[in-house]
Amino acid sequence: MKIIYEKAPKTIDLVLLFIAAVLILLLMAGTIIGLVRSRYSDPLISFGRPVQTEQVPILTGDIRVFPDLGRLRIPLTNSSTMILSISFPYSADDIAFTEELAVRINDLRILAIDYFSALPQDKLIHIDEEAAKQEILRRFNVNLRLGRIETLYFNDMIIIDNFH
Repeated sequence: MKIIYEKAPKTIDLVLLFIAAVLILLLMAGTIIGLVRSRYSDPLISFGRPVQTEQVPILTGDIRVFPDLGRLRIPLTNSSTMILSISFPYSADDIAFTEELAVRINDLRILAIDYFSALPQDKLIHIDEEAAKQEILRRFNVNLRLGRIETLYFNDMIIIDNFH
């Protein structure tokens, strides 16, 4: 008794091979797009065409101060340490933005630390607080997708000399 199943398995094998090839191509395309478009690329440009954005609403309703960045200890180029607390107002009614802030706490902390730790020694003697706020605010807003921060406050800004 001879069973003939030669054509059926070959057809199934070809279909499965085709599905596997399509999945591999999709994964490769996604990886290439992810590598080409860095996380710091302009969020207003999507594959060469502008994306419609909505105006940032003026803060209304339940306004709170976001203090969750905590007290940053920043090593400076002159072997000193800066102690800095940053806070800013945000609308607690904007749940999506509030959640994004909570998720990006570490990213925001790193942005502030990177700014101050890269300052040259001559700029550390007399830090232009307003210029620092504006640059950190710009860096924060470039990395936030669901809202914008309008104002930053430096609650504490202390530089401690590390004498050896």
